[in-house]
Amino acid sequence: MKEVVIITGSAGLIGSEAAKYFSEKGFKIVGIDNDMRAAFFGKEASTAWNRELLSQSLKNYTHEDADIRDPEAINLIFERYAGNIGLVIHTAAQPSHDWAAKDPVTDFTVNANGTLTMLEAVRKYAIDAPFIFTSTNKVYGDLPNSFPLVEEKTRWEIGRKHPFFKYGIDETLSIDQSTHSVFGASKVSADVMVQEYGRYFDMKTACFRGGCLTGPAHSGTALHGFLAYLMKCTATGARYSVLGYKGKQVRDNIHSHDLVSAFWHFAQNPRSAEVYNIGGGRRSNCSMLEAISGCEVISGRELDWTYEETNRTGDHIWWISDTRRFESHFPDWKPEFGITEILREIYEANTERWHASG
Repeated sequence: MKEVVIITGSAGLIGSEAAKYFSEKGFKIVGIDNDMRAAFFGKEASTAWNRELLSQSLKNYTHEDADIRDPEAINLIFERYAGNIGLVIHTAAQPSHDWAAKDPVTDFTVNANGTLTMLEAVRKYAIDAPFIFTSTNKVYGDLPNSFPLVEEKTRWEIGRKHPFFKYGIDETLSIDQSTHSVFGASKVSADVMVQEYGRYFDMKTACFRGGCLTGPAHSGTALHGFLAYLMKCTATGARYSVLGYKGKQVRDNIHSHDLVSAFWHFAQNPRSAEVYNIGGGRRSNCSMLEAISGCEVISGRELDWTYEETNRTGDHIWWISDTRRFESHFPDWKPEFGITEILREIYEANTERWHASG
């Protein structure tokens, strides 16, 4: 691999994890991030603290304050490093269901047009570099809600005779005939374009369709960052709102380190136009009620929470990712973190900063 790794959304959860991971492997990191998260969700969601941390702790990190929707700015960056770019990891996005509905145009231009801008820059200046896109399981819309679900004491669970019970949902699930949310639709557009560039231009591209991506570097907020924000509210005494499904909706959660480790394996032997469901799978998942209980045990505090009957549009009642397709291509990938380890690390890494920021 050539020496430069370009990462968009480099101060965010996955971007910063990727910056640290690939820096430790000896690569020069070019991070592109203009803290749009603060514009989306307010000051509490700003990633400025993480950007400063990266700049201070990584000697081979260069930051570019650029907007992925700006072809001129992005092309200048790629032109500067042309010939040395070994990998592009595209994590920058507008990530919230609710926010997207308030401003569909911005959501689409960031998620769809921004991805197209990045793909074109790679095609022009680094066509041999693998392009990794952090897609989402929301490209499947709410089709999983049609599965035969059984209500248990603390969670919804898929019927034991269903093909997806043992391992979770695989990539054969259709993305059609469902409600995606505005956010899901913009990510579908980006996802399909990443695939198309792989097939049409013979580029090495992969869409990682994640469920809940999490970890200690997540600037969790009410509209995005499930586990990080839940733990923050528990630790600080802030009120939390549970939306719909009796609080029994199930998510699998993958630690940012485990996801970036998957990126590393793909980069070593890249393929074209690949699609992978990626998440915690059966080894790392929880319902909202189970997550609340876990946060309370770890923090030693009781969460102040309320329940609202109305769920988010297009939200999943039950989602567990089947990661066997990725594992069949990259059998050496071994995820390390489960739910308890994830929650404990989020708490221990952030509690001091949360209390200091008020």
